[in-house]
Amino acid sequence: MMHILTYPISSIGRIIIRTVQDIGRYFIFLGLTCKSLGKVGKRIHLIFAQMQKMGVESLPLIAITSAFTGMVTAVQATYQTGGILPYRYLGAMITKSTMIELAPVLTALVMAGKIGASLAAELGTMRVTDQIDALEVLAINPYDYLVVPRIIAGIVMLPVLTIFANLFGILSGYLVSVSLYHVTTAEFLSGIRTFFIPVDFWSGIIKAVAFGMIITSVGCFQGFFARGGAEGVGRVTTRAVVISSILILVTDFIVAAVIF
Repeated sequence: MMHILTYPISSIGRIIIRTVQDIGRYFIFLGLTCKSLGKVGKRIHLIFAQMQKMGVESLPLIAITSAFTGMVTAVQATYQTGGILPYRYLGAMITKSTMIELAPVLTALVMAGKIGASLAAELGTMRVTDQIDALEVLAINPYDYLVVPRIIAGIVMLPVLTIFANLFGILSGYLVSVSLYHVTTAEFLSGIRTFFIPVDFWSGIIKAVAFGMIITSVGCFQGFFARGGAEGVGRVTTRAVVISSILILVTDFIVAAVIF
């Protein structure tokens, strides 16, 4: 009877202890990663390879996602403001919502599912098959060789992908506005010119840099400490996507609260 009463409390305690331990290990992991940044010049080829994988190969997916997001934004903006605001405000609404929120956040969430899962699975497989241990035996620092190139590539490529998402989203919103709602090009551009301010663009880029750091570091961290064979790799892959997605939304709120 006593065990039944205390089990929920002990379970909560174990979860809290495990969470605190994971947070501590994560920051130690980041510290060791930062310590390896001094040797980044020797791994430029690895950085470019990861940039190709994370950026260029992800561009079609980002183009499709952001294009349909821009279309939906145009439809919803017209529906919400129909008969209330002039059509020249439509360009401003689409541009601001895309640059500030939709492009950086949706790009990051898509990349968390694609890149975050890939990093966790890749490094997790290397861990459970003792490939990372083999690197250490050969006196190759795994942080220097595996982690740093991936994190740098993510920090560089997320802002680039966000810029392309801005372009695709605004362009698709413009095409829907012109074709479905007969908004003239002059009206659409007038709204953009009137209400655009540089902080709209740069806030999204700042978010993208933070999101790139989150996605790659969490994915690498989860994979780096994977245990338990194939089942363990699947577990850390799922955990990497879930944790990255939550941290992206939390960071989005923090950055927005600070900037705006």
